[in-house]
Amino acid sequence: MPGALDGVKVVDFTEIIAGPLAGRLLADLGADVIKVEPPWGEPWRLTQRFTATESRPFMTYNRGKRSLPINLAKDGAAEIIKRLIPEMDIALVNFRPDVAVKLGVDYETLSAINPRLIYCELTAYGREGPDADRPGYDMIVQAMTGMVASETKTLDGVPSWVWSSPLIDTSAGICMAWAVCAALYARERTGVGQKIETSLLASALSLMGARFLNVENLDGETREKAVQDLAAKRAEGATYEEMVALSPGSRRREHHGNLYYRVYYTKDSPIGIGALSDPLRRRLLETLGLTDDGLEPGWDPTKPESRAYREALERRAEELIAEKPSAEWLRIFEELAIPAGPVRFIEELFEDPQVLANGLVTEFEHIQEGKVKMVGPMANFLGTVPNPPEASPALGQHVTEILDGLGFSKEEVDAWWNDGVIG
Repeated sequence: MPGALDGVKVVDFTEIIAGPLAGRLLADLGADVIKVEPPWGEPWRLTQRFTATESRPFMTYNRGKRSLPINLAKDGAAEIIKRLIPEMDIALVNFRPDVAVKLGVDYETLSAINPRLIYCELTAYGREGPDADRPGYDMIVQAMTGMVASETKTLDGVPSWVWSSPLIDTSAGICMAWAVCAALYARERTGVGQKIETSLLASALSLMGARFLNVENLDGETREKAVQDLAAKRAEGATYEEMVALSPGSRRREHHGNLYYRVYYTKDSPIGIGALSDPLRRRLLETLGLTDDGLEPGWDPTKPESRAYREALERRAEELIAEKPSAEWLRIFEELAIPAGPVRFIEELFEDPQVLANGLVTEFEHIQEGKVKMVGPMANFLGTVPNPPEASPALGQHVTEILDGLGFSKEEVDAWWNDGVIG
């Protein structure tokens, strides 16, 4: 049986990470995804590249697609788009709104060609408001949404963002794929396409979880005072650390928790321990031979002596865990059903038996670069099983195939080659 999105056709106008990831996720489910990019290649082909037009980031976010390089700024491009869009079910776009209009791939233009089209637009900050037309990237949105301040990390005194993984871009790409699947279902009932708008801003705030929650009875006065204090301190030229200390929402609140959900260094290597329920916490304490007054009724975490107590308890737990090697602790925790695991490096995961057993490494042949391994599909469908993922396309690999399928003549295609419309 083919994949769940077999027969669904997607035109992917997006660049960098979020939009391309959405296209990749749809391709993983069996959709036919056509990657429209400039004749010189989208920017991610040219970042960390190891050949003229291939890079690790591009391969990661564009597997399973077909490449159609078009210079959308050229006159002839509109003729290709007019022939292409009626065949499509979904269009993915992540240009600034004004750029999409200039290139002729805005919703109004494309939906006039195909009213059944599902058009998903990702912007940095949303369509409305004072920042609507501003460009933005993952790191900038992390800064603007409180994520950087919430982490409270600094590098040589400078606030540091979460840079090891593109958290906001990744969640935005998943959001786009999720949204268009819902819109496809709605179209099956109504027969009508629609426009979907989402943003990096929306994904960032969603990632904040309970930090971006205001219970007026509990937080209203605190939040209002914090805003006033932050404004005053900012005007005084306060340091970043001084600002973080003022904000209840940007620092870990005074609570009992870091003992139970953190990484510890054992006698030989680090491990992570997660005890997030009362029974698990008490089981961990019993294993370590400790007691914690903070788990008992009547504990007041706001007292100065409470902080000193907590810090001393954490230091004692660190000392105890450092007495045995990781393998011994992991065996003990497994027997007691306390969640724990070793700290691994990415390079180790390609051969990790748990990763392999669940099909989370996929291998394929790239037309130019040979064997490539990367993460497998995020979900396994046991009914509608898609074909194994294919490699990312080489630049222009599918031009002739796609344009022939749209019914263009060899003379038309050759003229566009010569005029630089396609590449």
